[in-house]
Amino acid sequence: MASPLEELFNAFHRDVYTYLFSLCRDAALAEDLTGETFLEAVRSFPAFRGEADCKTWLFTLARRRWFAWLKKKKRRPETEALSEFLECGEPGPAARADAAELFARVRALLAAEPARSQKITSMRLEGYSFYEIGLACGVSEASARVIDFRVKKRIRAALEQEGYYER
Repeated sequence: MASPLEELFNAFHRDVYTYLFSLCRDAALAEDLTGETFLEAVRSFPAFRGEADCKTWLFTLARRRWFAWLKKKKRRPETEALSEFLECGEPGPAARADAAELFARVRALLAAEPARSQKITSMRLEGYSFYEIGLACGVSEASARVIDFRVKKRIRAALEQEGYYER
């Protein structure tokens, strides 16, 4: 016998996917957002009061996932800025040596952070979502976001002070 959440997934997966596909017109993105929608549904299921139809509730969650994706797309991710920062304009051994030195310095600065901060920032650079990071580290999604931001801010400030990076 399937759990209520499995029944919910089986009953509405196709509808949620179709709705998201109609918004984004990208099958892979629609599938990702559908998965995120159902993860959110599992996470917030205890708070669901049943005042609305399950399908309406899921579509609301899906719409929020879509808007969050659009908002994220508009922002320039920190990892993209860091990647651009680490790129060198000229190829060659000297440029590679400079980049390697800078990368080593960034790693050293990250290693000086508390263990939890290191883990959060490392996971973020590996592409994990703040929700996943929060679950893995035992903190809220918002706390993971704040810790990551503060670590990157401290690293950037240290690099600026050392002359590696100028605004």
